[in-house]
Amino acid sequence: MVRTDPGKKPRAVVLLSGGMDSCVCAALAQRDHDAAAVHVLYGQRTEERERQSFLAICRRLNIHDQLIVRNEALRAIGNSALTDENIAVPRSDEVGREIPVTYVPFRNAHFLAVAVSWAEVLGAEKVFIGAVEPDSSGYPDCRPAYYAAFNQVIKAGTKEGRIEIVTPLIAMRKSEIVRLGLELSAPFDLTWSCYSREDRACGVCDSCVLRVRAFEAAGIHDPIPYAAR
Repeated sequence: MVRTDPGKKPRAVVLLSGGMDSCVCAALAQRDHDAAAVHVLYGQRTEERERQSFLAICRRLNIHDQLIVRNEALRAIGNSALTDENIAVPRSDEVGREIPVTYVPFRNAHFLAVAVSWAEVLGAEKVFIGAVEPDSSGYPDCRPAYYAAFNQVIKAGTKEGRIEIVTPLIAMRKSEIVRLGLELSAPFDLTWSCYSREDRACGVCDSCVLRVRAFEAAGIHDPIPYAAR
């Protein structure tokens, strides 16, 4: 068992993609814990822009322990518009009720596996992830039942079984996440949500539209640049 100094904040690991939700989640984690941030490069279209956001957010939030890893499997497996350039990223108004082609098959399991492994090494008992169920694209690995099940896997498959995945944003509307981020001084100006572009956010993909609506509903200016609004 890892012993911690009672005068210090407990350790936690946070998955930080560089998007608005993960940024707010990182701000929450760092507020109450000594947070370490992990970022996964998996061959997504906006890989370099997301990496830049990760590093900038860590600097702004004073998260010093950082881990960037590369996952080759998700791009090799493909079948997602985020990892396969032959599959177009749809406009938000083209997305129906089915799970969209921007879904990366079982992606969050890959991310969580890395974060939990690092949490074991660091002696952290919490792994934060900014998964959201309302106002989302309907990805199956963003549902509460998924994380409840994953916690059982961790309990059975780690040395002490004490690590817990926490999803503080999962039941929140996007506009609520924006307001919470302002309370936490989360650096929204450093975040990146667009699925397809790295210079200016496209403004028309599902991720961009959900973000734009959230800031509008919260009555707050979105600080990142858009090519189309």
